[in-house]
Amino acid sequence: MQPIRLTLSLPLLLAGLLAWGQAPPEPSTPPKPAWDAALATIEPGSLKAHVSFLASDALEGRDTPSRGLDIAAEYIAAQFRAAGLEPAGDDGYFQTARWTIIEADPASYAASIAIGNRTLPLAIDQVSLLGASGPLNLDAIPLVRLTDASPAALEALTEDAIAGKAIILDLPPGQGGEPRARVAAFNRLRTLGAAVLVTLAPDSPTGTGLPKGRLINPERRPLFPPPQRPTSGPVRITLHGPAVAEALRGDDALPSARLTLRLGPPVERPVTLRNVAGILRGSDPELRETCVIVSAHYDHIGVGFNPFAANPSGTNPTSDPIYNGANDDASGTALVVELARALGRLDQPPRRSLLFLTFFGEEKGLLGSRFYGDHPLVPLEKTVAMINLEHVGRTDDTEGPQLARASLTGFDFSDVGPRLQRAAAAVGVEIFKHPRNSDAFFGRSDNQALADRGIPAHTLCVAYLFPDYHAPGDHWDKLDYDNMALIGRAVGLGLLHLADDPHPPAWNADNPKAAKYRQAAETRRPAN
Repeated sequence: MQPIRLTLSLPLLLAGLLAWGQAPPEPSTPPKPAWDAALATIEPGSLKAHVSFLASDALEGRDTPSRGLDIAAEYIAAQFRAAGLEPAGDDGYFQTARWTIIEADPASYAASIAIGNRTLPLAIDQVSLLGASGPLNLDAIPLVRLTDASPAALEALTEDAIAGKAIILDLPPGQGGEPRARVAAFNRLRTLGAAVLVTLAPDSPTGTGLPKGRLINPERRPLFPPPQRPTSGPVRITLHGPAVAEALRGDDALPSARLTLRLGPPVERPVTLRNVAGILRGSDPELRETCVIVSAHYDHIGVGFNPFAANPSGTNPTSDPIYNGANDDASGTALVVELARALGRLDQPPRRSLLFLTFFGEEKGLLGSRFYGDHPLVPLEKTVAMINLEHVGRTDDTEGPQLARASLTGFDFSDVGPRLQRAAAAVGVEIFKHPRNSDAFFGRSDNQALADRGIPAHTLCVAYLFPDYHAPGDHWDKLDYDNMALIGRAVGLGLLHLADDPHPPAWNADNPKAAKYRQAAETRRPAN
């Protein structure tokens, strides 16, 4: 990344930062008892109920696309319906994206291990296959066990011993639990021409099958798709269950062991993906045509074994294959749902409308929010701001506990940060600019897709990085729901002030990092 060239004098820049970071403007409207009463209904038990369902094993990590993601979308729509929001999508509460996915063909899969006179078939649910979308044709290749991944041992390996073979990575605990050692082994084996890297998981009864597919947005599909090429090795495969591990346990079994693995060319099929959208109409006859967005992504990583993940045994990957994504981002989704329920009970909504959005595919490149930017449900020129919610449930940040405080990405890129800071202070919550992460994480969540369109859009989070981030251990019982409810009341009050203020937020003209977003905003008709 190229360094940003500052054109402002240092005193002027410091003065601007002080003005934006420490002296936010007073809210344009005084606190209202009805607002306080509505926000008081955001309570920990409801948030826990939402997160524990969305992040349950039954939804299998809400991959994009997946059955679990579809169930989550239906759940969110039901909550919007119960809150009294108007449907805002093209199909009720759903904004539909009809895409395609290119994936491995399960009908063409065949795998087995032959040991002497025995042949052990490997069904799809007995394997976790990575790095192989097809075509793949490995016929009766020898298996070799690697028991030492120290630098000296790896350097001593020869191409004759490794090339074209399936390598069983059977490392001692000190190396098997160290991802860097496993990655070093993988890179060395790839250099020497290994065909397959095998990990054994005897304590795990089932695998995750064939690798995940690649989503294609037909509106952005390349004119000339890349030609199909055979899968390049080494393929990574985890063999699940005790039968194969027992058969391969003794070194005397390996000289006669042969692996066969076949997979045809990838296939393409249509998929329907859905953002979930509901709107609370504003009370002002003119300003109700404009809106403030509150959003979160409801997808996560899904199910999958990582052969390079740290684990104490040194041999088997974690026995929990589900990436539940409780904090990332069932927490943000639950808070969007609870804000809809709380604010939906107002007898007099704020002047502007509030659009409640949950996005698909954030984990795969902001897919849902970028789709929304291409197909806005409220015209972009009528959208005045966006508050996106990420990681709002865990308080155990890697930098220390985060209680009654949250950070906003790009805090001083626009005046949304100071406005939200002032509103949150009224309920005892500190909204602040993290000295490093506020700017560094601005482009790492769904706010970026709307900021690129010129809308003052930011992501609020409590913990940027936390234990179990993008790991199977991100479970619902590790969230601090009391603190999450408090953060929800702060966000809700900030949203109400933004939506009730006749003066829309603006990008900070004194911050060079906001310049491209100001330019994007100038291409849109100003919101009233």
